[in-house]
Amino acid sequence: MASSFSASIACNSSIASFFNTNPVRSSFPSYGFPVQSRLWVQIAHGLRKSELFGDAFSLKSMNAARIRLESVRAPGHAFAAAVTEKSVHDFTVKDIDGKEVPLSKYKGKVLLAVNVASKCGLTTGNYTELSHLYEKYKTQGFEILAFPCNQFGGQEPGKNTEIKEFACTRFKAEFPIFDKVDVNGPNTAPVYKFLKSSKGTGLFGDSIKWNFEKFLIDRDGKVVERYLPTTSPFQIEKDIQKLLAA
Repeated sequence: MASSFSASIACNSSIASFFNTNPVRSSFPSYGFPVQSRLWVQIAHGLRKSELFGDAFSLKSMNAARIRLESVRAPGHAFAAAVTEKSVHDFTVKDIDGKEVPLSKYKGKVLLAVNVASKCGLTTGNYTELSHLYEKYKTQGFEILAFPCNQFGGQEPGKNTEIKEFACTRFKAEFPIFDKVDVNGPNTAPVYKFLKSSKGTGLFGDSIKWNFEKFLIDRDGKVVERYLPTTSPFQIEKDIQKLLAA
């Protein structure tokens, strides 16, 4: 049975000190908050409501910082145990037009899977760089698999036809774009259960943190690296080159 407790802490209190008195914790250096992968954390600093890190972390407007901890499994962990597929090639997904696509068609290619959104602050940079990398390496056996997702700030609200027109017209995206999916929670797409179980980040468990998180997949369909949303496509170009040369 999941247990829960909550604590309200004034803005001038030390959040770190609070967690240091809690026996179940681990560090989260990138953002300065110690957390434990099986805890849900809610912190507020007067910011407007924004699901900054999806299922794992949200910011809500309030005068004092409120931290609510629930002793439950992180969403990604709840489903990882059910994954039995051995590679990304074992999955079939729907493309942006609703047609079923077996990912086995990409056997022998280096893949970059990314959850995309049309109205995110990261959209322009990521789509521009993704299109550049695809044009540069597609003849060498490189494919980008784009999965629209509306779970982060509601930043992919459009229909599939609108998403397709946006990506292909504005950014000249020629890489495959698939049906809109959930990447966290009870309706997580099976392929994303596999991706997350293959390569956790250690940050709030294995949940996808925001739009444009990336998974680099080798020619055998195995996940070899995972990148946070703030990692630009150009920053991982050398990793792509190494897999293409292998």
